[in-house]
Amino acid sequence: MQKAIALLKAHDLLRVIDEPLDIDLEIPHVAYVEVKKRDSKALLFTRPVSKRLGKEFKTPVLMNVFGSHEATNLFIGKPADTIAEEIETLLKLKPPATLGEKFGMLAKLFHLKNVFPKRLSGKGACQQHIVTGDAVDLYDLPILKTWPQDGGPFITMGQVYTQSLDGERKNLGMYRLQVYDKNHLGMHWQIHKDSANFFHEYHKAGKKMPVSIAIGGDPLYTWAATAPLPHGVFELLMYGFIKGESARLVKSLTNDLYVPEDADFVIEGFVDPMKLRIEGPFGDHTGYYTLEEEYPELKVTAITHKDDPVYLATVVGKPPLEDKYMGWATERIFLPLLKTTAPDLIDYVMPENGVFHNLIIAKMQTLYPGHAKQFMHAFWGVGQMSFVKHAIFVGADAPDLEAYEDLSDYILDRVQMDNLLISEGVCDALDHASDAFAYGGKLGVDCTANNVHFPQKELIDDTALLRLIRELEPSVEAIKQYKTYTKTPICVIAVKKQEPIKNLYERLEPIRKHTKLLVFVDAEKNDLENPYMLIWRVVNNMDATRDIFLQKEYIGIDATNKGEIDGFPRRWPDDTDCDTAVIEDLRKRGIIDLDDDFLKRFYITRSG
Repeated sequence: MQKAIALLKAHDLLRVIDEPLDIDLEIPHVAYVEVKKRDSKALLFTRPVSKRLGKEFKTPVLMNVFGSHEATNLFIGKPADTIAEEIETLLKLKPPATLGEKFGMLAKLFHLKNVFPKRLSGKGACQQHIVTGDAVDLYDLPILKTWPQDGGPFITMGQVYTQSLDGERKNLGMYRLQVYDKNHLGMHWQIHKDSANFFHEYHKAGKKMPVSIAIGGDPLYTWAATAPLPHGVFELLMYGFIKGESARLVKSLTNDLYVPEDADFVIEGFVDPMKLRIEGPFGDHTGYYTLEEEYPELKVTAITHKDDPVYLATVVGKPPLEDKYMGWATERIFLPLLKTTAPDLIDYVMPENGVFHNLIIAKMQTLYPGHAKQFMHAFWGVGQMSFVKHAIFVGADAPDLEAYEDLSDYILDRVQMDNLLISEGVCDALDHASDAFAYGGKLGVDCTANNVHFPQKELIDDTALLRLIRELEPSVEAIKQYKTYTKTPICVIAVKKQEPIKNLYERLEPIRKHTKLLVFVDAEKNDLENPYMLIWRVVNNMDATRDIFLQKEYIGIDATNKGEIDGFPRRWPDDTDCDTAVIEDLRKRGIIDLDDDFLKRFYITRSG
């Protein structure tokens, strides 16, 4: 972490804040605002305090370490596309035909020796200070409470190390960790993750499961913890591949797991597989709270740290945030591996306002009728891609995937009922819109062919269209039309919902000659002039099997919050809104500098 801080300083990517700030809300709110700026920097808080605990911490807090493309490339060590090319070359290795090719292959294979972690004897720097047994106290660490409704403080940048019951398979993951008390943590490993699979092995055997959590050290450890490697592949192999040097590990003191020797903190312990505990709520990267669920509990047996440690943390919520840049690196680096399952894939993006699993746009080479729909099934069956809810496929002639204005025109010129595929399958456990936990609807859109030939709509302006809509449905509060020059003009409709949206969609059928795609949102907390956040809201709130209404040339999407009116069986969560009083106090003290337009643009507070 000290080297990381020096590197950030050298590239003018670090802001140091020496004023005392509270670990509850204040520090996270400052980081949340900062990373949304175009010139965002990492933040080092040198004087974290806790009014709740009545203490000031000696340990500084570092946030937004991956808060820009430049910082992400610094810690990866080379451009993400270069790493992708190295992986692609490795995947395409062929038996050498000449002496020169043999030497070339030997060089590549020699480099691979550094992929594998190296176990050291003795203690590491992470174990210069040791606390065990009853002396363990998680409240000695400046662990943050990010959101007003959070169930407590959460570790948000923990590298969670686990292994299978037989010790043969290792896993490194990143899961939020709720602090229950001085020596217990909630283990939010989701049901589809390797650590959860290991947990079931220990549960079946009736044995306690060892867990070690590292915080800090080389930032690349933290990124590797998020890497979507195939099942059973240890994520630290990715660290070695990118760095060109082995991760150096030391044995934990109270269990048999190995952790990076240069981590700033290590928290060790055991999970009793027979004991579950309510975890949450937590304001997560979807921009919504994930609600209370039962998860395993870790009893902490030791906390160790190096001299002068730094506590690393992140904040998640409404986009854009630090995960935008971490996800961008993942997206670029893992493209070659995705192509091994989907060989006709050219490229893909996961826009940050689609919060990754909610929206993917993929460019492909189409070779035969139905190829894109075949691709959809392939995507929904590949590792973490299986969690994707909405997938849009475009042809090789599509604009650059990050030229969103041109790309959206291309897509909307190719939308029609016959080009849609509605399916169902596993969803991310964080998804709140599906009727069932972790299982719901999926939408695939085939935009690879220019096969939409229906008559152009009779366009009228927003004022005239709103007048016509209100004659049919007085409850509509406002509308905004987008992309009216395409073959799929969009009409976003703000309503104060009093009945199922499908009823409104059917009553508004007479306006089909003026528009093609109706998107219904709640009038409260949605700005119809803000397409970035509208996309965030829509892909979060819809379930394809329930919320899409189809007629030829007249498509409806219900992106409203669901509840009793809709027969929704679960509790709908709240948005992650910053505490207005905290934001205003930080503005008055000059800690954050932002205007009301900035608050509104990213839905930062409820009033904003």
